[in-house]
Amino acid sequence: MRKIVLLAVISFVISLNLKAQDTIQHIIANKFNGVEQQQKPYVILISLDGFRWDLEDKFNAKNLIRLRKMGVKADYLKPSFPSLTFPNHYSIVTGLYPSHHGVVNNIFYDKARNVTFRRADRKMAIDSSWYGGKPLWVMAEEQKMLSAIFYWPGSEISMNGIKPTYLFNYSEIIPLERRINVVKDWLNLPVEKRPHFIALYFPQVDKAAHANNPDSKETEAAVQILDDAIGKLVAVADNSKLPINFIVLSDHGMTIVDRENTIPLPKAIDLNKFIVPPGNALLNVYAKDPKDLKPTYKALKAEAKDYKVYLSKNIPKAWHYNKKNDTYNRVGDIILIPQLPKVFNINNNQPDAGQHGFDPSIKDMHAIFYAWGPNFKSGLKIPAFENVNVYPLIAKILGLNFTHQIDGKEKVVKRVLKD
Repeated sequence: MRKIVLLAVISFVISLNLKAQDTIQHIIANKFNGVEQQQKPYVILISLDGFRWDLEDKFNAKNLIRLRKMGVKADYLKPSFPSLTFPNHYSIVTGLYPSHHGVVNNIFYDKARNVTFRRADRKMAIDSSWYGGKPLWVMAEEQKMLSAIFYWPGSEISMNGIKPTYLFNYSEIIPLERRINVVKDWLNLPVEKRPHFIALYFPQVDKAAHANNPDSKETEAAVQILDDAIGKLVAVADNSKLPINFIVLSDHGMTIVDRENTIPLPKAIDLNKFIVPPGNALLNVYAKDPKDLKPTYKALKAEAKDYKVYLSKNIPKAWHYNKKNDTYNRVGDIILIPQLPKVFNINNNQPDAGQHGFDPSIKDMHAIFYAWGPNFKSGLKIPAFENVNVYPLIAKILGLNFTHQIDGKEKVVKRVLKD
């Protein structure tokens, strides 16, 4: 009897949580495409979170394999450091490295505020004061081009009062079929109300690979589910007869880690003197008093086993993450990087089987980039490039002008477009 009651209580709590999730489309009324924007092409940007560079061939994702042949395929897309979800999704839509847009980790400490940012804290995640740069949807809306976002990390913020015209707040209970039908509805809107920039985010592969590992049957199943969804989205776009360009990419790859022999918090770090937000792939270590830095750094260097120690000024230049790049002063005074397959475990919680966040040059961290449509060349394979270059590429296709500083360069990806 107790078991039945307990199950009923659990079921009730879950149902309340699901009901609490916002599944309604938020539409800003009385917004229209400017006349000068109405005949421009369309871009549908799709992120497959955690989709490692080799998964489409490994698991025979037939639609992706077929579609990439119609357009452009990069050897791989190189994530920004750290190769984590929130920083990289925001880098893709701002053209800025994490150290320049301010989202330097999924969890990080801000000295000026004396507050730790956590992406899982919804109040923080939608607070625009944490975010720098200008997302693609903001730039589009400023130039009277409508945008539509069906989930994207950072899309729920209001920047200078500007939000996407069509927006879904993040929720995991909306089925894929409904998402596809929503895109269909957007494309069927009258020309003055139809969004030209559409972004969609899918977490299925990332979740399966974290829980089971990137080579598992569960990951294969997730790849097949998303491959089928992309096939249906393309069919919807084809039926619309509109000049729609697709860009399918991922934020990072995934690797298998040693879950049993993890690295604890180094003894040299006194938590009375330092703030250390949790993490597996890197630890940002923030000093409460600068005088404690030098002796702790020396002690860490002497103690270090299975990880590397860097002062913020000496972080490798290739990561664009050192003190010189740290626009918002949010990178740790010291950072610790584990040597794979080892990972940190400072909270005594067993890490996921699959992990990311490591050096973007590591092969397993490499992501995907495929693009096809009327503006892209066909049957083209290009060398790898950094994900900050996606921003100027999309701006070019949509005819959006910008003068603000970004890290991405149009010349890096200009070769993929037709003259």
